[in-house]
Amino acid sequence: MSTHTPDSSFTPREIVSELDRFIVGQDKAKRAVAIALRNRWRRQRVPEELRDEISPKNIILIGSTGVGKTEIARRLAKLAHAPFIKIEASKFTEVGYVGRDVDSMIRDLAENAIQMVREEAKERVMVSAEANAEERVLDALLPRPATPQYEQNDEQAPASDDTSREAMRRMLRSGSLNEREVDVDTVEKSMPTMQVFSNSGMEDMGMQIQDMMGQMMGGKNKTRKRRVTVAEAMEIFTQEEAHKLIDQDQVVKEALERAENSGIVFLDEIDKIAKRGGGQGPEVSREGVQRDILPIVEGSTVTTKYGQIKTDHILFIAAGAFHVSKVSDLIPELQGRFPIRVELDALGEKELLQILREPQNALPIQYKALLHTEKVNLDFTEEGLQEVARIAAEANTRAENIGARRLHTVMEKLLEDLSFHGPERTNEEVSIDQPFVTSTLSEFLESEDLSRYIL
Repeated sequence: MSTHTPDSSFTPREIVSELDRFIVGQDKAKRAVAIALRNRWRRQRVPEELRDEISPKNIILIGSTGVGKTEIARRLAKLAHAPFIKIEASKFTEVGYVGRDVDSMIRDLAENAIQMVREEAKERVMVSAEANAEERVLDALLPRPATPQYEQNDEQAPASDDTSREAMRRMLRSGSLNEREVDVDTVEKSMPTMQVFSNSGMEDMGMQIQDMMGQMMGGKNKTRKRRVTVAEAMEIFTQEEAHKLIDQDQVVKEALERAENSGIVFLDEIDKIAKRGGGQGPEVSREGVQRDILPIVEGSTVTTKYGQIKTDHILFIAAGAFHVSKVSDLIPELQGRFPIRVELDALGEKELLQILREPQNALPIQYKALLHTEKVNLDFTEEGLQEVARIAAEANTRAENIGARRLHTVMEKLLEDLSFHGPERTNEEVSIDQPFVTSTLSEFLESEDLSRYIL
């Protein structure tokens, strides 16, 4: 099967342009991930004997919380139609977790890839699935006679049956039968419940034993009769027919290949496992976690329930604030596997205002849409947005700087009263201008404690 390269049509400039629609600033980080993504497309086009030698250039994004590290990686994966998993490196430092479940990030990536490819396969067969489902619904509405009640040379009876069926089909397609109830047989896969508990480092064996025992005890398909509406029957039958039409072996094959060649693993909080001294205890624990992660980043084979995945060409994007530690505090072997380091810019009032104005999913657009469902029309003025940005920036300086996430807190507090009373304020026009913002949030701005803990 040919290697899947969904990102082949995007040049680095186009990738940055797409990221610009959702993420303000951070041009250096956008350029770095755009080049990394384009290099995957390039790798597929070099001579085959050289292809396996070219490893991805993994990236470390350095910056405070809320500056866009996760969003850049998530949008990149969506843009590339690539399997994506985000995992906190710090979870592996918890008691009982050290070195235990590091491979789970690849197993999660495999699950993500299977789900993605299965959904794409379902889209491809949906027209046929809907046609088959329609026939099954018609059979439920107008059962075919078990034995013909007419002679073979009697051509009127089948014509009459066909006429009734076609009339019923037109009614079904028009939606006029949607609320009628029918009895349908639905297929339910019954798997025995069995849990295998395994010790640290034994997850793969436990997983395989659990699957094997489940198969031995017999996962069977049961048929259950249900009474549902015609609309529900169409949905149930469409899903069942789509499942029948999908080649599950091909789904697994393509998903594993896509995870290996297009997968993106986002390792957040990498700075939390950096070794900051020569002591015992937690410092040793942190270094141990790094050494457990290292083989996966370097390139190894991880067993999943769908098959084995080589991690050699998975792109790893690590991120951390690195307030206390530095990248150089990571073990040298791990540092060497992240050759690209990008420092993200802190967000000030100017950038926060851009975040409120520019992205197509900006918070004001989201809140306008939410309250429009109650027929409350919000109008955010330019001065109002400037005041929101100013207050968010001030709150970031008074308390811990959480970047753009502060805007969520400020906007939620700003619109709390409107959101609560929305159902009683139908058909109102509300202007979110500078006086409205200042008067609503003045109580929190005037009190140092309230601004620190509420905003």
